Amino acid sequence: MRLALRLAALTLLASACRHAPAGELSPDTRAARLLADIAYLADDRLEGRGTGTAGNDSAAAWLARRHAALGLRPLATDTARPGCLATPAPASCRSFLQRFTARGAELSHAGRPEGVPTQNVIALVPGRDPALAGEVVVIGAHFDHLGRSPASAMDPEAKDAIRNGADDNASGTAAALELARTFAARPARRSILIAHFTGEELGLLGSQWLVEHSPVATDSITAMINFDMVGRLRADHLIVYGTGTAAELPGILERANDGTGLRLSSVADGFGPSDHSSFYAKGIPVLHFFTDLHDDYHRATDDVERINVEGEARIVALAERVVRSIADAPARLTVRRAEAPVASMSAGQGSSVYLGTIPDMSAGDAPGLRLTGVRAGSPADVAGLRAGDVIVVLGGVAVKDLYSYSSALYAHQPGEKVSIGFLRAGQPHAVTVTLGRRGG
Repeated sequence: MRLALRLAALTLLASACRHAPAGELSPDTRAARLLADIAYLADDRLEGRGTGTAGNDSAAAWLARRHAALGLRPLATDTARPGCLATPAPASCRSFLQRFTARGAELSHAGRPEGVPTQNVIALVPGRDPALAGEVVVIGAHFDHLGRSPASAMDPEAKDAIRNGADDNASGTAAALELARTFAARPARRSILIAHFTGEELGLLGSQWLVEHSPVATDSITAMINFDMVGRLRADHLIVYGTGTAAELPGILERANDGTGLRLSSVADGFGPSDHSSFYAKGIPVLHFFTDLHDDYHRATDDVERINVEGEARIVALAERVVRSIADAPARLTVRRAEAPVASMSAGQGSSVYLGTIPDMSAGDAPGLRLTGVRAGSPADVAGLRAGDVIVVLGGVAVKDLYSYSSALYAHQPGEKVSIGFLRAGQPHAVTVTLGRRGG
């Protein structure tokens, strides 16, 4: 009942504010739309949108319908339709759903090595400038959550309770959808690709699939803007990751934030536990908006009633200005390789040992741990490891998967020298690495 009253109040406010100046959206209108979208995605009927579940499929179908209603352009090829395996496939084969089978370490560990069928939802807002429309800014957010699974939950005692993930990440999904609506109404010079990822909670599986099977050339992607948990703004504090991944980004953020009242905490690193990592591993500048963890994270209490929708509307307004600055600029961003603030070499506890590798969680059944990237300046980077390498031995212990890799790594202490055997383009190599300390 409280949610219904809140929706009604915001709708009345939105109606009263429709006299806003042309091109300027009322904050109450935006907040009402965000709240309605979060409420749908975080409803018990979708049962937490776990990847490979009926609720996740329903959410994907709903997002596809929303994209169609906005007049966005479908990009994926529906290979299940007759006649759609031809190259190039006819336009009638285009779909908003990018179907794939999600496979990864966590699914294998849970007894599902065959994976689960699922889908991303992707669409394009064509750019208005013929000279720049071939370049793309990606706006993304994952729409999956834990469903009824206690495997990654912070409240395993709740067993198979529905974990609706209103903040994680119905909030980010709603933000991306609102920006899709905004740019469809007023396109930028460059094109905007709207990407709703599945499988993030299983290890960034959907975003990794997209960058490996991108419907646009990856070298045409000028930036990726990610939203993950943006619904719990407190004390006006917003965290933005990836500010060191392009030379222009700090200035763009500062100008866009002028007069908003938001207090930004900037983190230079482009890697992190969300979908922007998959793009940064391809050398694409990224920004990741995040309002920080809270006591309801990965719990059954992460419900829509706890969302600060007015705060999220402010974040979306900031993000729109950021995206327009990037998408309308005469030149592309100047890519930088940001160093992560980690890694001293002092001795300590094994649990704090740091190597700086970014595992590819969507890697297949071949033994070893494939890397999707390494952090700049990390021990792995100094030793010469890089994206695409497959670690097969660490400290004399065979590495078969993420779990055996973790066991082998955490058996050592910061400051120790360990040998690492790896494959690069199928050829064996070996290096010696001095391990660092996480957060040192």
